[in-house]
Amino acid sequence: MSTPTTVSNTSTASNAPSLLSRLPNVGTTIFSVMSALAAEKGAVNLGQGFPDFDCDPALVDAVAAAMRAGLNQYPLMPGVPALRQAIAAKVEALYGHAYDAGSEITVTAGATQALLTAILCCVHAGDEVIVIEPAYDSYLPAIELAGGSAVTVQMALGADGYYVPWAQVAAAVTAKTRLIMVNTPHNPTGSILRAADLEALADIVRGTDILVLSDEVYEHMVYDGVRHESLSRHAELARRAFIVSSFGKTYHVTGWKVGYVAAPAALTAEFRKVHQFNVFTVNTPMQHGLAAYMADPAPYCQLPAFYQRKRDLFRDGLKHTRFRLLPADGTYFQCVDYSAISSLAENDFAQWLTAEVGVAAIPVSAFYRKPRESGIVRFCFAKKDETLGAALARLATL
Repeated sequence: MSTPTTVSNTSTASNAPSLLSRLPNVGTTIFSVMSALAAEKGAVNLGQGFPDFDCDPALVDAVAAAMRAGLNQYPLMPGVPALRQAIAAKVEALYGHAYDAGSEITVTAGATQALLTAILCCVHAGDEVIVIEPAYDSYLPAIELAGGSAVTVQMALGADGYYVPWAQVAAAVTAKTRLIMVNTPHNPTGSILRAADLEALADIVRGTDILVLSDEVYEHMVYDGVRHESLSRHAELARRAFIVSSFGKTYHVTGWKVGYVAAPAALTAEFRKVHQFNVFTVNTPMQHGLAAYMADPAPYCQLPAFYQRKRDLFRDGLKHTRFRLLPADGTYFQCVDYSAISSLAENDFAQWLTAEVGVAAIPVSAFYRKPRESGIVRFCFAKKDETLGAALARLATL
């Protein structure tokens, strides 16, 4: 009779189990790095994209009322029906596309989860996804987790700001292209897609099985009287698109992590297969509170004017510096060219600006797969007026 082998369940530094990373190229994000540096140096943090002011107390009251009413258990997997109905009504009123609340709207745990779930549900090993850079930092890791390959196309920068070179996007399409990702209004550049851009995109995907993932979390932050060109406005594109938005951005509650996806029923069915095992469902009282709050469209209808005033305040202040302002047609971000101030690389300049001038910014090079130096950094102006004033006073020394 053989003697049983004993396997130790203890680990030491010399025999600790190894782990093969699913994301070997991902480290600490630039947002965490710059926020930590800002805290260390006592800098005004215009780096990370979140407000430093509170939401409407009526929204908090609506959530509290839902909690007190006992709405604290699991909701339906796709989301609370009242909230999905409110979303569908808003989209139809603003953009003219009638989504079915039952089969075409899904509430998500923020936009980042929505993006990941959309990619996981349609991208398979060997598929290619066209990503337009600079791009939000979750796109590429999500594609990698799905087993796909990102094909990047870089935005061009002209006198009117950043724009998408659609001929290059068309040239990047191959037989393996499964998905094209677009973002409007665009983070980090503050540019927007216009009707002609949607037509160019439609020309590219027409007659193919290519899907589109449209990140529209800043949909209510488009300025100077220009309308937001949601892909849901374009019937041909809407038939093949996952459209993502965020209550966190719209209602100044980024920490709540509630968003949604609108997509045709067939796409939504596949989205929900992944969603139910990804997060299953989303915070119940917040969904009920948001549904009640959405009965009044004024908060999101007034948002363009609210943020345009902050944008203009910030831009007027920056005119007294040596920064060159790039157009800011949407989002709550302002990009600036600092080449008249310094020849430092973007990451080095952002760290110098934080440590020595006392204002934190984000290098735009961080939004590329391979850092690309353009001499541009991004500020966030979703801040109290006094926060912006303090930052501008420091930047005025440049």
